[in-house]
Amino acid sequence: MHIIIDGYNLIRQSDALRRYEKFSLEAGRNALIRSVSLYKKQRGHKVTIVFDGWQSGPVEEERDKLSGIDIIYSRKGEKADEVIKRMVKERAEEIIVVTSDRDIADFVSRRGGTTISSQEFDELMGRTKTAVSEHARHTEERCDKEEDDETRAGAKKKGPSRRLSRKRKSAMERIRKL
Repeated sequence: MHIIIDGYNLIRQSDALRRYEKFSLEAGRNALIRSVSLYKKQRGHKVTIVFDGWQSGPVEEERDKLSGIDIIYSRKGEKADEVIKRMVKERAEEIIVVTSDRDIADFVSRRGGTTISSQEFDELMGRTKTAVSEHARHTEERCDKEEDDETRAGAKKKGPSRRLSRKRKSAMERIRKL
């Protein structure tokens, strides 16, 4: 799975990262890269962060790699949104885009990709590995208990089924992998 992050969008949606950006834009970027690198170590996904360079950026698109994370700075005159859209068009693997920008989210979903809001992803990064494993253990116990209760009840549930569409199911499955 490849996670593409709209860098400045995530910084400005996160309370913790926004504090760093108040000092300087570079401090905000570095704090984001540190947070994402910790998340990457835990989860192992391929991660790319895209930053805007359209107002004062370089003439050519710049690429860098820090802590195993690909970092792209868009060229002068090009927004990060356009770089992300181009990456989604050229995708060769399963992609999840992290952004709260509705235009990008709509584009990604029309192309069959999945998006997650910056706030949701920020919460995911904030969780520690122990919290995630503890949650999984509690969920497992609850599922086992519900299965036992259903087995004892012996009655079928009645009423219309509430199935998700295939598109929604695949999106939920991708998000679960995060």
